[in-house]
Amino acid sequence: MKSLKTRRLVGDIVIYVILSIMAIIWLLPIIWLVLQSFATSIGARSRLIPTSFSLEAYTALFTGNHSGSVHTYDGMFFIWFKNTLIVAVLSCIISTLFVLGTAYALSRFRFKGRDLFMRTNLVIGMFPGFLGMIILFWVMKEIFHLQGSYWALVIIYSAGAGGGYYISKGFFDTISKSIDEAAEIDGANKAQIFFQIILPLAKPIVIYTILTSFMGPWGEYVTSSYIIGLQNVENWTVAIGLYKFMSDNDLMMSYYTQFAAGAVVVAIPITVLFFALQKYYVSGVTGGAVKG
Repeated sequence: MKSLKTRRLVGDIVIYVILSIMAIIWLLPIIWLVLQSFATSIGARSRLIPTSFSLEAYTALFTGNHSGSVHTYDGMFFIWFKNTLIVAVLSCIISTLFVLGTAYALSRFRFKGRDLFMRTNLVIGMFPGFLGMIILFWVMKEIFHLQGSYWALVIIYSAGAGGGYYISKGFFDTISKSIDEAAEIDGANKAQIFFQIILPLAKPIVIYTILTSFMGPWGEYVTSSYIIGLQNVENWTVAIGLYKFMSDNDLMMSYYTQFAAGAVVVAIPITVLFFALQKYYVSGVTGGAVKG
């Protein structure tokens, strides 16, 4: 008995040591970034802990006033943040409606081509999205005339959102169809059943869908940089702007602490949302992970 308890204790100690080491490795870059954002001097730093701290990087990030040379990007962060917020919020609203609507229809209705659609969508989902980047660029430029505008990103992020219905459909499958039938007997139509009965019951998956639909556009770089273009500075999102801070060799030394401050500012909304809605996020994922 003692031998068994000893082995379990040793096993637990080993597991916790490994998890602690992994947590330190995972947190170290984040700690580094936060500390550099409070460094007094503008510029790149090699120290983990700066010699002195101030809000100079945050002030320069939004006002463009710092001791270095004046550059086109000075004071642009607020505009980039506003662009990103508009794209993320609009994409989130439209995508959430598309995903939940598609998931509910596939969960409740049986129609010709349903199985074919689900199989085809599953196969298409195996291909990376950037394979269609060229055609997306052409469509935005030649048909919608939105090349270089962040409004094009709202269309791109939202248009194909319905294809990510899998987890939401799994959650709707767990809600008894007898609820729909009882509502129909009472005279409710399909829209009333969906919006007034099913969605309140599916709060976890609604929150999960909102979070994932918001987080994607918020930090996405590849599509936004390709569609907007590096020459349209005023239409950039924060992902493009922060990348340019570090990709231009002539800016790297001057904008390192601003880059760190910008990364912290961008992370705050997502972090707050995630921790505030974590309970619903987890229950939405686990509730939707069923066979349907």
